[in-house]
Formats: sequence, C-alpha cells, structure tokens
Amino acid sequence: MTSSPPRRKRPEAIGEAIKEYVASQTLRPGDRLPREEHLIKALDAAKGTIREAMRGLEFQGLIQTRTGPGGGAFLSEVSDDRAMELLGNYFFFRPPTIHDIYEVRKQLEPALVASLAGKLTADDIAELETVMAFYDHPPTSLEEEREQRIKELEFHLLLVDHCPNPLLALMCRFPIRLLMSMTVCQRIYERPYPELRRRGHDYQRRLIEALRHQRTEEASTIMAEHMRAAQALMEEREAMLERTFFRAEATDGQGPSRDYLALNEHLASRDHS
Repeated sequence: MTSSPPRRKRPEAIGEAIKEYVASQTLRPGDRLPREEHLIKALDAAKGTIREAMRGLEFQGLIQTRTGPGGGAFLSEVSDDRAMELLGNYFFFRPPTIHDIYEVRKQLEPALVASLAGKLTADDIAELETVMAFYDHPPTSLEEEREQRIKELEFHLLLVDHCPNPLLALMCRFPIRLLMSMTVCQRIYERPYPELRRRGHDYQRRLIEALRHQRTEEASTIMAEHMRAAQALMEEREAMLERTFFRAEATDGQGPSRDYLALNEHLASRDHS
C-alpha cells in the first residue's frame, strides 16, 4: 500500500496558490502581487500565515518586497546565482567529484554547441575571442594562473548564455560553476599547469573557427574532445595534489591541531554521557 504524500502546511499551500495565480494571470517579473489585506480576505488566512507564505516565496527568489509608499510584493525572476545556490544546497551533503562533473560535461556540452547552430553573431564570436585573450599567453604569476583558469570556464558560460534551451543551459551552467568554486579545483588552479592552459586554449580556438563557419558537427566533436582531455588533465592533477597532501601530512610531525583535538574530545565525551 502506497502512502499518501504529506499534507502541506497552510503557508506552503498559500504559496503554491499564489504561484498558480501568477501563472493563470500571466504575470511577469516586476508585476505587483495583491496587497496583504486582499490576500488575507481572499484566502481567509491570518496575517502571520500570509507573511510566512510570502517569506517562503521570497526565499525561493520569486518575489521581492519593498517598503514605504508604493511598496509591496513584486515578482522577480530567479537569478542564476540564486538557482546555483539552491542547487548547491541540494548537493551539500553529497558533493560531486571532478570525475562526476566531467562525466556530465562530456554528455551535455557537445549538445550545447549543437544548439548554437546559426545563433552566434559576429559580435558573439568577438566576445568569446576577447575572453580567450586573457589566457592566450603563459601567466606571469600564480595569481594570473588562477585568473586564467576562471576565464577559461567563463568562456563556456558565455556559450551557455546563448543556449536557446533553458533546461540545457541550466544543466550546463551548474557543473561549470562548481568547477569555479570547489576547494579541490581552487587548489589545482593555484599551481602552475601550462598544459591545461595550452590545450584548453587550442581546443577553444578550433571550436570558435567551427562555430564561425557554422560547422556544427565539427564543433560538437571538438567540444567532446575538449571535455575528455580536460577531464584527464584535471583528474591527473587532483591525484597529484592528494599524493602531495598525504606526504606532507606524514612528514610534518605536527599531527592534528590542538583545536581539533579539543573539539573531538568534547564531542566524544558528550556522546558517551
């Protein structure tokens, strides 16, 4: 016997009703929602319940509230940053690995390139080339090394910006943003790695030429090769960093920090009390 889904709390049900109202009235970002007193009367709900429902919608990024004359609740479009933050929370306790990310990118980004057929203008191509100019030369410092790695990923985000399929765009954007923020990737980017820059730039240069001349199948093939090569280089670097970390841990003779030991002892005594 299957169990029925849990019953929504009243503020959650009101939030869903408001979203249905927005969809049925074809309201757009910037449009104003009915005033609080109207919602209280129409939904036969207490002021506190309505306010909790509105806070839920604001947390989701769907509305913004303004105070003062002309204030109220206004519809807002969920930003990319907000969407990435919510997805990041989903993976908080089970973060994907570099291998996981590139397994997804190998499948999605060739499809992303195929979706751009005939859609990139000369200005779009020029913008991609401007980004590439940041890493068309060896870096002169470790800081520039890190900046170049981020710019290489921004190149891919620019491609995502032109994707006509919003679902594909979201699915491509999230792995790229993960690579920009993951601790292990930051450690990789902070160390000299000329092969990663050189090969990435070469693949992207070839990709631009294929896109410029609308050779869609060739562009997809280049992107697939790019993702396979990037995965191999990143995983190789990750393994190298892990070996370095364990060697340092074994030879520094310091062991765990005093703060860690104190915290661990406190938690252990609490668990046994």
